[in-house]
Amino acid sequence: MLLLFFLSSSLFLGWSLGANDAANVFGSAVGSKMLNFRKAAMIASVFVVFGAVSQGRGPSTTLMNLGAVDALAGAFTISLCTALAVLFMTKYGMPVSTSQAVVGAIIGWAVFTGYKTDYNVLSQIIGVWLVGPILGLLISALLFLLLRYYLRKARIHVIKQDAYIRYALIITGAFAAYSLGANNIANVMGVFVGSAPAVILNFGFFTLDGVQMLFLIGGLSIAVGIFTYSERVMNTLGNSILSLTPEAAVVVVLSQALVLFIFSSGWLSQQVAALGLPAIPLVPVSSTQVVVGSVIGIGLVKGAREINTKTLGHIALGWITTPMVAGFLTFITLFFVQNVFRLQVSAGKAGIVDYSSDTISHRAESSIHKLNVVLPGILILSFIIIVVLVFLFYKQRKLKLKAEHELLNQQNEFYETRKQINKMEVSAIHLENNLLSQKLEAKRRENINIALNISAQREFLNTVAEKLEALKCASEPEISAKQLHEVISLLRQKMNFNDEMEHFYAQIENIHKDFQQKLAAAFPGLSNQERRLCILLRLNLSSKEISALQNISPKSVEIARYRLRKKINLGQGENLTAFLQNL
Repeated sequence: MLLLFFLSSSLFLGWSLGANDAANVFGSAVGSKMLNFRKAAMIASVFVVFGAVSQGRGPSTTLMNLGAVDALAGAFTISLCTALAVLFMTKYGMPVSTSQAVVGAIIGWAVFTGYKTDYNVLSQIIGVWLVGPILGLLISALLFLLLRYYLRKARIHVIKQDAYIRYALIITGAFAAYSLGANNIANVMGVFVGSAPAVILNFGFFTLDGVQMLFLIGGLSIAVGIFTYSERVMNTLGNSILSLTPEAAVVVVLSQALVLFIFSSGWLSQQVAALGLPAIPLVPVSSTQVVVGSVIGIGLVKGAREINTKTLGHIALGWITTPMVAGFLTFITLFFVQNVFRLQVSAGKAGIVDYSSDTISHRAESSIHKLNVVLPGILILSFIIIVVLVFLFYKQRKLKLKAEHELLNQQNEFYETRKQINKMEVSAIHLENNLLSQKLEAKRRENINIALNISAQREFLNTVAEKLEALKCASEPEISAKQLHEVISLLRQKMNFNDEMEHFYAQIENIHKDFQQKLAAAFPGLSNQERRLCILLRLNLSSKEISALQNISPKSVEIARYRLRKKINLGQGENLTAFLQNL
């Protein structure tokens, strides 16, 4: 229980690392909008844990050789101060180095306790810190040139290229997360390796010793940090330093993964040593520094003008400040832990402690507890599977009910819409029927008027015929002249056509209602006769046709046209008919 209490600070540190350093895995991918944050966090979490458990021992050994923290209270203080320093820098959106923070905290512990720092190990660590960004720069520049050359030659369709790049981001991101877990788990649990429980758990297909159990717990804390607080730093790295294309995002992730893998792979270090070359130091590398170096490499290939040097200066200042802040904070906190809380922060042992990969196997058999957890593991796994299946079942059921509810709402909306459309169609039909009825009634009245007019014309013609017959039979000239005068007067009265003309003008004015309104607005002083003349002229009737229609002489029509031109102020040479037609 005491170990679990002291591990709380390392879990806090793991959460801080997940919020900052682990964001570098998919920061460029999220910044280039090729992958959303939730999917990136899920992939990163799984592979960070896997890399921490399977390959995290090498960098932890180097870190412990720098300063063998031999007391739980000291390890607790180092992790706590490292986490506080990282959290403080992260809060202000500054990508910091957790590796530098933990090294600064260990040196602060060594200064406080009088422990002699191994400067050879420290020089290795600092050398890797300097080489890491440069190596990332070179690898990213080379990979970017190769990728750009391949894309130009391959001539892949843009849709397929987008899909390929998305898959490449997922694969390289998973590899980068694995390398990050393998390399940076030392920052989280390295100071607790010496206090790891002497136990080996046998799960049947694989075994976990005490150190790997610590790494598993630390990896899970990193995963929680990724999910809860890393999105802001992802956007900072993806957009602030250089606007990355999806192709460049793949290169950044892959180059970072390769650099972290190189400095965390014990197998690769052994292979290099077998060739007679100096072994690669297994050192916790700042993933932030590698990412920045990779982004700068791409920026140099694309053109140095695209690099935001102001942001780079801000980040570099954070790298210099972080170990100093962590070391000073650790020194002050250790003073309070030892003198106020009366906790032992050091066992008082100086020297270098070796926590290599064979430490557990070389311990006395009697001191190691071997536990067979195959059956409990199967039961726990079965329980988890059942819980997941039940959760998926209820989630699927909930989604199905939600889909059915949405479908029902859509059907109701469709029904209501169709109902409204039907009402509108019925209203339109009623309106159309009313219009047809009105037109039919108008036609009926018009036919009646035509019939009555025909009857009146027939009656008039019969009257004229009778008078002409009487005139034919008349013997006296005086009587004949009188009857002839009556017939002429009757014909002249009939030739008046007043009703027909009024009906004609009413129809014409109704057809040209808009013209009448414009004419009245433009020339309000026109009389009714002049307005009727304007309508007849708009119909393009000649003076002779107008005189016949109005039963006046052509001379009178010309005079009326002249007066109309004066009233509307029409200039000489302008056509009156064309003016009225264009009004």
